[in-house]
Amino acid sequence: MTDTSSTPTTAIRVQHLSFAYRDQRVLDDVSLNVEPGAIFGLLGPNGSGKSTLFRLMATILPIVEGAIEVFGVDVARRPDLVRRLIGVAFQSPSLDGKLTVRENLLHQGHLYGFSGADLKSRIDHVVGTLELGDRLSQMVDELSGGYRRRVELAKCLLHRPRLLLLDEPSTGLDPAVRQDLWKTLEDLRRSAGTTIVVTTHLMDEAESCDRLALLDQGRLVATGSPADLRSSLGGRCLSLGSPDPARLARDIQDRFAIPTQLVGSTVRMESDRGPELLPELLATFDDQLTSVTLARPTLEDVFVARTGHRLDAGAAEEPSSASPRRRRSS
Repeated sequence: MTDTSSTPTTAIRVQHLSFAYRDQRVLDDVSLNVEPGAIFGLLGPNGSGKSTLFRLMATILPIVEGAIEVFGVDVARRPDLVRRLIGVAFQSPSLDGKLTVRENLLHQGHLYGFSGADLKSRIDHVVGTLELGDRLSQMVDELSGGYRRRVELAKCLLHRPRLLLLDEPSTGLDPAVRQDLWKTLEDLRRSAGTTIVVTTHLMDEAESCDRLALLDQGRLVATGSPADLRSSLGGRCLSLGSPDPARLARDIQDRFAIPTQLVGSTVRMESDRGPELLPELLATFDDQLTSVTLARPTLEDVFVARTGHRLDAGAAEEPSSASPRRRRSS
């Protein structure tokens, strides 16, 4: 039996992971590491592969090419042990709205084999951590979206997992509730050392992560802290709107010898000389410009620079129920 009592230097190790649904390849040779105690974000548009990677980490899909380890445990060989180490909250709610908060937690505990004083102690602990004490007797259908998310988290935490996997945790929540949810996640990380992995397409959520993996069309296009990713672009980003962006891009390259990138009807440029360059661009190409934006790089800019398109312009949603393509035996 695998020993999980020690503290590995890596909470999750993904090595050369690929996955396909029949003829649709949705992950392509992805490798990344997640450190213990980190809040790690999988950032990408629909169809980027982040949801499939999430399902593979959560032992929902079989690993057919590559490998994932969770605290040193091979997910393909010991999915049963991995499920003891992880708590999972999906984008779709898993609560029974006709039961009270306490009843939902009791049934979750029974699924893990807990009962009696042990289960009561576990419920008391998660309820105290997530400030749900005054909601235990309330029907879930009567709760606000924010409190339902807390109950979802409480269910995930009953068996005291070392790793928490959250799929688009802020879906449907207003900004104030989303901020409160992220404070709760930060408190969990700080108080219990829980490693947290979230999938998201929201930039403000991504900024709250310690490290990010940017995914696009099944490929890992960048990893690093939000600050490191932004600084990789240099000083400033210029976005120039034009009715003929292809012509504008050619003219800028001919005149200034600066690399440009076409993103829809916008010409993007990265330059440490942004503030000095802007007046020259306006003077030279005023008749070709419809808008000009000069700003420090954002995570959106990083994604555009790595992929050539915006985060909200990804492919179609990843398959969720189709059978995976099995690797042929050699």
